Amino acid sequence: MESQLEQQSPAVVVRPHARRHRGILRYPVVRQLIRFTGVGIVCTLTSLALYALSRPWLGAQPANAAALILTSFMNTALNRRLTFKITERRRMKRDHLNGLAVILVALLLTGGSLAILHWLRPGATVAEELWTTTLSGFAATAVRFTMLRHWIFRRARHR
Repeated sequence: MESQLEQQSPAVVVRPHARRHRGILRYPVVRQLIRFTGVGIVCTLTSLALYALSRPWLGAQPANAAALILTSFMNTALNRRLTFKITERRRMKRDHLNGLAVILVALLLTGGSLAILHWLRPGATVAEELWTTTLSGFAATAVRFTMLRHWIFRRARHR
């Protein structure tokens, strides 16, 4: 007795793990943006907490740099696994090194915005600094997603 899979024509292959997405979710970029947003929320909250905790001892710019660099490792690892569905370990070191290069863009944008804030308001509060880095972080996030998708993880763009 032949199995049901063997009875099908060779052109039809049934994969139990394959999902059929409907509507807007059929586009890989949309699914990636949704997952990227989830990762971004976790990393942003972690970065803000690290900044707020280290700001009194380090100052604004060093606290910003430390928070971004520390969370960039977590961000790259989570985006690698969750957003772009890369599980092999073969290129992990290179991906993380490239992720550090991408974080420099975020550091320039958020650090630059902090410098402008302190130039305009020398006595800015920590809350104002957090809002400034969060808002400039949105621009950095758009750049980060584009660089991750088209440079670092281009091999997984369609997952």
